[in-house]
Amino acid sequence: MTDTKSESTARDYSDTLFLPETDFPMRAGLPQREPEFIARWKRLDLYRRQREASSGKPKFVLHDGPPYANGNLHIGHALNKILKDVISRSRQMEGFDSNYVPGWDCHGLPIEWKIEEKYRAAGKNKDEVPVVEFRKECRQFAEHWVGVQGEEFQRLGVVGDFTNPYTTMAFKAEAVIAGELMKFAVSDQLYRGSKPVMWSVVEKTALAEAEIEYHDHQSDTIHVKFPVTAGPAELAGAAVVIWTTTPWTIPGNRAIAFSPRISYGLYEVTDAPEDNWVKAGEKLVLADALAEAVFKAARVTAFERRADVSAEALGAVTAAHPLAGLGYGFAVPLLAGDHVTDDAGTGFVHTAPGHGTDDFEVWMANKAAIEARGIESRIPYTVDADGFLTKEAPGLSGKRVLTDKGEKGDANDAVIAALREAGALMARGRIKHQYPHSWRSKKPVIFRNTPQWFIAMDKPLENGPTDTLRARALAAIAATRFVPEAGHNRLRGMIEARPDWVVSRQRAWGVPIAVFVEKETGTVLKDAAVNARILAAFEAEGADAWFEAGAAARFLAPEHDPAKFEKVDDILDVWFDSGSTHAFVLEGRGDLKWPADVYLEGSDQHRGWFHSSLLESCGTRGRAPYDTVVTHGFTMDEDGRKMSKSLGNTVAPQDVIKQYGADILRLWVVSADYSEDSRIGPEILKTTADTYRKLRNTMRWMLGTLAHYDGTEVPESEMPELERLILHRLHELDGIVREGYAAFDFKRIVSQLTSFMIVDLSAFYFDIRKDALYCDPWSSVRRRAALSVVDKVFSCLTAWLAPLLPFTIEESWLSRHPSEDGSVHLRQFPAVPASWRDDALAEKWRKVRLVRKVVTGALEIERREKRIGSSLEAHPVVHVTDPALAAAFEGVDLAEIAITSGATLVTSEAPAEAFRLDDVAAVAVVPGRAEGTKCARSWKILPEVGSDPDYPDLSPRDAAAMREFEARRKAA
Repeated sequence: MTDTKSESTARDYSDTLFLPETDFPMRAGLPQREPEFIARWKRLDLYRRQREASSGKPKFVLHDGPPYANGNLHIGHALNKILKDVISRSRQMEGFDSNYVPGWDCHGLPIEWKIEEKYRAAGKNKDEVPVVEFRKECRQFAEHWVGVQGEEFQRLGVVGDFTNPYTTMAFKAEAVIAGELMKFAVSDQLYRGSKPVMWSVVEKTALAEAEIEYHDHQSDTIHVKFPVTAGPAELAGAAVVIWTTTPWTIPGNRAIAFSPRISYGLYEVTDAPEDNWVKAGEKLVLADALAEAVFKAARVTAFERRADVSAEALGAVTAAHPLAGLGYGFAVPLLAGDHVTDDAGTGFVHTAPGHGTDDFEVWMANKAAIEARGIESRIPYTVDADGFLTKEAPGLSGKRVLTDKGEKGDANDAVIAALREAGALMARGRIKHQYPHSWRSKKPVIFRNTPQWFIAMDKPLENGPTDTLRARALAAIAATRFVPEAGHNRLRGMIEARPDWVVSRQRAWGVPIAVFVEKETGTVLKDAAVNARILAAFEAEGADAWFEAGAAARFLAPEHDPAKFEKVDDILDVWFDSGSTHAFVLEGRGDLKWPADVYLEGSDQHRGWFHSSLLESCGTRGRAPYDTVVTHGFTMDEDGRKMSKSLGNTVAPQDVIKQYGADILRLWVVSADYSEDSRIGPEILKTTADTYRKLRNTMRWMLGTLAHYDGTEVPESEMPELERLILHRLHELDGIVREGYAAFDFKRIVSQLTSFMIVDLSAFYFDIRKDALYCDPWSSVRRRAALSVVDKVFSCLTAWLAPLLPFTIEESWLSRHPSEDGSVHLRQFPAVPASWRDDALAEKWRKVRLVRKVVTGALEIERREKRIGSSLEAHPVVHVTDPALAAAFEGVDLAEIAITSGATLVTSEAPAEAFRLDDVAAVAVVPGRAEGTKCARSWKILPEVGSDPDYPDLSPRDAAAMREFEARRKAA
């Protein structure tokens, strides 16, 4: 007997335990493994398989906002495309036909600029190259980057129709874009007008607001006197003073704006330095709130207010232009304007209608009144495309506002010198302020009056005077869901305030404004046969057909004489191109639908793609091309600073993928509140990688445990409470996950699933059930029930996480279900039975876990103080004085839950030295050591160890497990 016991005691029982077995590696090796999965998905043609699997199901369409095809992806692209992929994948797994079609914006200045740079480097002049040849080079450049970016998007794990994407330069697309513009022409929404537009001297083209960014800029400032020539007698001999930061616009001045809401006064200079530009005795009209600051700037040492000046008096004033002696001998009226304030300046606004939107609007609003006063209302062209003052700026023509490098020219100094010579200059200075710059050249722009093509915002359409493009767009915004909701007010504010849409550009690469204008009348030709010929040519040959020799005769004949028509060669604004994608993608593909369910882009697209798509669709179809607009923020470094190459704080997605893998990048995206600016950097990525490691290890443990699962399910009715609690949690999570995907709230999904996997599973359920799963007999209901639940947990988690971490979850799924042609991404979210919900059970176990938390805290101290090695060496006495908490342990094995060899629950008060936690006041723990002998198989210390004569070193439970083990081995 002694020999047998010694031999038995020496036995290694590890081969009898149901320990985890899996080939799923602990180290992910994502940079190496992910390309293998991409290749596998291409081999399986996963995109096509998804389409086949979802045939006949309701369509869900996220329409891809097209990036420019002009360079490698940056971290902002990664954020954008990952979010789109998560939405598309999740809708697919929710049972929709979620077809993602990627697209590219291939026209416009970003690409043309690159070709021009190449030309300049080679000493070539773009203007000497035939336009069709130049356009072909632009097309080739775009084709290259479409291919490069397509591969980079797929490396992020994005699945879509990359073999048949859309591009704005496809012949069919160019035809549709031209056709959409023709619709505006036919409905008389398109017109050619003269308005001030933002103009890039560097790029030689008009720019839209979406192509503008604001940077600090130092400008010259001047205070200028306009002598009063007519008006109330009390203002005779006085001058109205204006202040401007653009002296070069003075030749374009035609009026002065004032506000009826501002208090004005007539002031007289009583003392000033002898060499001062302003002399004693001069009378000046100024806003009362600004007079003191103006006189200080002008070095006036003493002044007195002589009289009030009413709005009525100002409205009757006519002034002389300060440069009248150079040829500006016209009258300058004073006009009331809502844009005038007394926050800065003089309370009067120098009004050059060819150089500012407010100036233009107030001038045009008073056009009839101006003409009635005998003043010419024509707006002059004082600055040309190269930034030179023209002959309409007498005495100053040839002076330059900006050079072709975007640097300050000599126009300001020339104007200031002329004003000083004329005695009109009161003060000068400099100011550093935010000024518009081109987002491509990064150089300042100017406002200049040019002939351009516009789409009218307020022209009455077919349903009467209230049916305008602006009204339609505002109604469409009200009917659209915005995520986050702040996008609603932002877009609405932009539409409410925006001027008519400038759709023309003076460039070469893009879709032309393919219309003809009758030379004699200036009217746009509306001939369906001509338009049809143009569109047919575009579809067959591309928009290059418009620029081929003889194009006018080709399209106009035989109905019209080409000599009587002007062929418009201006290029469409690229925002009109991208704003038309809904027409040739959503309507043009049978596997999609119009309108789209979702448009998702960065917050800058409220003035870009969201905006232009809204206007284009409302103008041609009467509603928005989307039902929901989702907006994300920008990417910043870890300190919240904008990324900049000069600061060295950029994070390239290619580098992140090379170091960590795309799934880490995806986890960063979906863990952040993307509606705000998202921070990224080395420390943030390390934290993300650590979270990923915990999730992966949880998945790995499940895979190893499920190696012992034979597929035999234990009915819910036979499951222990702990298993039914986990099923309840799955039911809760199913609702949270589905709501989260529906609300595009991925952060909540990640937070909930991460907490579930790390806290509920790894640190609680798995921790408790390891003993049963490893050591219970094969036939144990507790063990088999736990396996059944782990199987269900694995099924749910791999579905819920697949849209977020497609590479890792595919690896997990195939590790469990190896298949030549299977994929987790062909699954749908599993149906979670309503019977799993058990709120009463959840409440009971909430109380159990409160008590367990106190026990765990007490045991941690015991381990730290080395009074025990593991929790199995302990037998705590747990004092629970709250009856509700104590009642929760009915039918619950406290030792099993605490992972101790024994535990005693009492309802008496605990001694003062007992361990307590402040937030669970009714529980206290007195640690103690377990008594008995250590089981050689489960390591529990129990008095019962040795009670089975066949297995004297095991507990009765483990002895029973060994009998089954031996019997199964013999049977095998």
